[in-house]
Amino acid sequence: MINFAQAQYLLLLFLIPFFFLIYAVVLRFRQRRIRKFGDEALVARLMPSYAKAKGWLRLTFFAIGFFFFVIGLSRPQIGAKLKEHETRGAEIMIVLDVSNSMLAEDYSPNRLERAKLAISRLVDKLRDDRIGLIVFAGNSFVQLPITTDYVSAKMFLGSISTNSVPVQGTAIGEAINTAMRSFSVQSEKSRAIIIITDGENHEDDPVAAAKTAAEMGVRVFTIGVGSPEGKPIPMDGELLKDKDGNIVVTRLDEKVLQDVAAAGNGVYVRAGNSEFGLNPIIDDIKKMEDERYSSVVFEEYDEQFMYFLAFAFFFFVLEMLVGDRRSKKHLFNR
Repeated sequence: MINFAQAQYLLLLFLIPFFFLIYAVVLRFRQRRIRKFGDEALVARLMPSYAKAKGWLRLTFFAIGFFFFVIGLSRPQIGAKLKEHETRGAEIMIVLDVSNSMLAEDYSPNRLERAKLAISRLVDKLRDDRIGLIVFAGNSFVQLPITTDYVSAKMFLGSISTNSVPVQGTAIGEAINTAMRSFSVQSEKSRAIIIITDGENHEDDPVAAAKTAAEMGVRVFTIGVGSPEGKPIPMDGELLKDKDGNIVVTRLDEKVLQDVAAAGNGVYVRAGNSEFGLNPIIDDIKKMEDERYSSVVFEEYDEQFMYFLAFAFFFFVLEMLVGDRRSKKHLFNR
């Protein structure tokens, strides 16, 4: 497996064709200037030591040297060996509500962005635990499969919006079922689902889904986002209205979320502006028995750049030694 530590320098390779193009243009311009002095054959006799072919040869050597120089600059590395890496931790599926009600501004700047910020901070604190992301509204999708790649987790998290799920609604039960199908086959003990939503479920029976998850050894935690008083939903510079023209107010349904957490052998936490509620839930999850996970990874990359730089130096020296003049033997034969 070859890896380039500074892969951005590989773009310099696109300059090589331009070397030959520019040199051809220069030669053509030079020939035009020679024609102004007289017949080309006569000028060639007056300049017997000049060899056009050697100019192309020098350029070829320079281009080859430049190629090896760029490869060396990009720091090619080779995985020296495969090593089985074992970790201990939990598998955590975060289930995030992305329905339009999450645009309400109970929090700054809104419910959804505040939830994403809290998840991002949580990812920064994870070490060996696996994490996955489910987004849901009227139906649910896996945004990020279960992984320990926290960089990818934050990247996928940043792309989440209310447009991530085309069907509006709040199907919490389906989201729990999607999360259950997303755990790895290795996990049996330390598995948890964290649902972040305002709790306004209008689609299915989330309590039954949470009970089924608990029976399979998965704990279901819930975080309530919003306020019982409710807030309007800003969309496209206006407040969302129903078909009768009334402003829609979205309220936190704590009763549903409490029932889901109780059925799922978890805990319900109401999110606040300063403490969102993820930290106490994670502390609770860490008390569960850790699961062992093993994976095969490349370790101890061997640097290869020095070999390419040595080849580059060789061709650069060769280019300087060639010169533009014909050999003396060839001159005397003329």
